[in-house]
Parts: sequence; C-alpha cells; structure tokens
Amino acid sequence: MNADDRSIDISVVVIGRNEGARLQACLGSIHAADWLGLRRELIYVDSHSRDGSPAKARSMGAEVYGLGDAKPCAAAGRNIGWRAAKGRLVLFLDGDTLLEPGFLAQALPSLSDPCVAAVWGHRREIEPQQSIYTRVLDLDWIFAAGRVPYFGGDALVRRDALAAVGGFDDQLIAGEEPELCRRLRELGWQIEHLDTPMTRHDLAITTLRAWWLRAERAGLAYAQVAARYRRTADPLWAAEVRRNQRHAAALLVWPLLLALSLATLPWLGLAWIFVSLLLLRRSAQRCRWKCPQSAMLAWCYAAHSHLQQLPILLGQWRWWRLQRRRQAPSLIEYKQVM
Repeated sequence: MNADDRSIDISVVVIGRNEGARLQACLGSIHAADWLGLRRELIYVDSHSRDGSPAKARSMGAEVYGLGDAKPCAAAGRNIGWRAAKGRLVLFLDGDTLLEPGFLAQALPSLSDPCVAAVWGHRREIEPQQSIYTRVLDLDWIFAAGRVPYFGGDALVRRDALAAVGGFDDQLIAGEEPELCRRLRELGWQIEHLDTPMTRHDLAITTLRAWWLRAERAGLAYAQVAARYRRTADPLWAAEVRRNQRHAAALLVWPLLLALSLATLPWLGLAWIFVSLLLLRRSAQRCRWKCPQSAMLAWCYAAHSHLQQLPILLGQWRWWRLQRRRQAPSLIEYKQVM
C-alpha cells in the first residue's frame, strides 16, 4: 500500500444487481451509521444492473466498479471490492440491506482477538409481513451467538484473512461465504457471531415461484460445494446433501402411500396423516425458540423446512446435469427488478 492507503481504517464493500431504491437506502444507512471516528471508504460493485444502479451509487459518494466480462455472482463482486479496498477491515454488505447504526461499536471488540477473522451480527427482514414467504424466511436469519463455522453475506472481515485464502470462489453462484469460511478455519481462523443487530434486509419474496427459485439455488450450492470437499477431512455440506435426498424422496413418496392407504385401508391412511402431523409438530417445537411469541409461525416455518426440500433437490439435480454436460452454472435470480 502507498502512503495514502494508511488514511483508511475500514472499507465498506456493497454488492448489488438491479436493487434500485433498495441500494439507495443501503448507501444512506451507511452514511448515517456511527463510524466511531474511523476513516472509511465506500465501494460499490455492480453485477450488470439494468436500472442505473452504478450512477445512483456514484452520486451517493461510492467508488463504483463493475464485473466486466465476469458472470454475475456475489463472489465475483465481493472479490473485486475487497481487492480494491484500502482498509485493514472490510465490511461486506448486500445492496438490499440496511446497516444498523451501532453495529461497529459492538463488533470491533471481538477483533481484538487475533484469531478472529470475521465478526457478524443478526440480519432480520425489514418487512416480514410483506408475504407469508418473507415472514417465514425471516426466521432463517436467526442463529445462535458465539464461535460459529461461517458467516453470511453481511460481515466485518480482516483484509489479511481474505488475502490469506485468496478471497471468495467466484465459480460458486451461491454458498460462497461458508466455502470461504471453511478455508479460513483450515488456517486456524475463527468466526464470531454476535447477539446484536447488524443489518435489516429486504428479501422481497412475495410469490411461490420466487420462494421456489431461492431454494433451488441453495440446492445447487449444496451440491457444488459438497462435491468439491466430499473426500476431505471436512466434507462441507455432504451430510446436508444426503439428508435432503432422503427427505425429498420421502416427500415424493408420501402422497402415493397416502392415496393407496386411503383406497385400501382407510384406517391406515388416517394413521399416516396422524403420524405426519406428529412429525410436523416436532419440527415446529424444535424451531419455536426462533419465534417464541407465535406458535402458528413456528408451524409455518416447520412446513417450509420440509417442503423446501423439493426445490433443493431440484437444484442438486440441476448441478449434476450441468456436471455431466461440463457446463458452468448460471445465476438463478428470484427477485424482481425495482
């Protein structure tokens, strides 16, 4: 770094694609946050937006970069951002989030431990009531605090740690954060999750199709990452892939067994329904800690956790088909352009 680089303490890297008003709100929240007197820079990396996002970001004081010929994906955008960053710390944010103003004050003490590579806090939905999908998926952001295996899309990361592992893998269209964290853990780094608000998020999922595509993208990421590490001492997501296959197979067979039972032995069909409700109740009880004020929401989340196994399996199938054809996966978009 040159002498001017030492004037930056923290670099904020925002990535986005067609976020429109969400991006403007994100950049506004960054300007409004408490930076504790630290010197900062704001970098925005755009993934081939068609809504004028680069110009909007530039007008709000961001240094703007684009992907060039690279395919749109979060990993490529984050790599461009942190490699252009001058700060020793990099705060990654998605363009559809709002930064909580006091997060930095809560996060910096954790980085006094030289073993901690990254710190992150809670992400929650801005408008969980916008749809049943958003209300349920809001619970996906709730994790226990402490030392954890990986961070999500919003995190405060040491630049040296990113450099040590070469940054994110831009061959991944999703799941790039856990995969990066696996490589960090191999080098002895640790990840800290704080029990404090970090960002508010605008998932903007209001249709069954969007919900399905998001889960399908997750399934592709599971399969892609699991295939890479299946023969290692830390086979990331291998267990999740096998569990999904068993779970989805059971869901596909269940309607047939129920129909046959009701047609031949009605009492057995009723028993199938009763057992299924018991299993759903058990799932609702297990996730009740995420929504202690709403039993109904816990039941909805339990149903989501089971039903999403079908599009997740489809995402796995998509990955295997691409592998046989020796093709790279393309971005799976589920959000509407604002």
